Amino acid sequence: MRGAYLELMKDCLIGRIYEDPPFQGTSFQPEWRELGLDWPTRSHSMIGNRRMLNLWRLCEDVIVNRVPGDFIETGVWRGGACIFMRAILKTYGIEDRTVWVADSFEGLPPPDVQKYPADHGSQFHTQQPLAVSLEEVQNNFRKYGLLDEQVRFLKGWFKDTLPAAPIERLAVLRLDGDLYESTIDALRPLYHKLSPGGYVIVDDYCLPPCRKAVEDFRVQQGSDEPMQVIDTSAVYWQKRRA
Repeated sequence: MRGAYLELMKDCLIGRIYEDPPFQGTSFQPEWRELGLDWPTRSHSMIGNRRMLNLWRLCEDVIVNRVPGDFIETGVWRGGACIFMRAILKTYGIEDRTVWVADSFEGLPPPDVQKYPADHGSQFHTQQPLAVSLEEVQNNFRKYGLLDEQVRFLKGWFKDTLPAAPIERLAVLRLDGDLYESTIDALRPLYHKLSPGGYVIVDDYCLPPCRKAVEDFRVQQGSDEPMQVIDTSAVYWQKRRA
């Protein structure tokens, strides 16, 4: 029953079950939704089927192998991936892990090219569909009966909220910040809280600024854990040591 429930949740969250079309005006394309290549009109996640399956597998892996820590996504849009993580915890009856939902809830920041030249030319901050309010995301959790004390929201720019966040340990760290700034501002305060055996998922590794932030950070950390490809956009790796 757990698998059937989570499969249904996944397909509802990505809009595949009711063939939610992208808001760009084209019709629903199964192959696009498989890889998360479109922005759904009403669905609560845009990450697509393969990235959602990856999240499912990695969350279950840390649960089964008792890797300690909470789950977090930095950059949540309508909240779909975080809703799915909370659903996974619910099916296992886990009450001692929290899902952290970190976002500005106002869209992406304008590029700070003085500090982060890799973000030069980014126009993500002008994309109004990326700005989803905290109240809307909370209501999306509520629709699935998953808004409770195991869901914690961190509202604001990552540079302001994540260093001071009351997070002790993490088992899954999912990054979806698009920019160099948003990616590095999540990795710096959170990576050292990731337990050995936990996972980093990078949703936007296909974007050069995000990829550069990840590569720079891994060099600085001396991280040589192999990265695994999820789909055309995303990668992940498992932290091997503290």
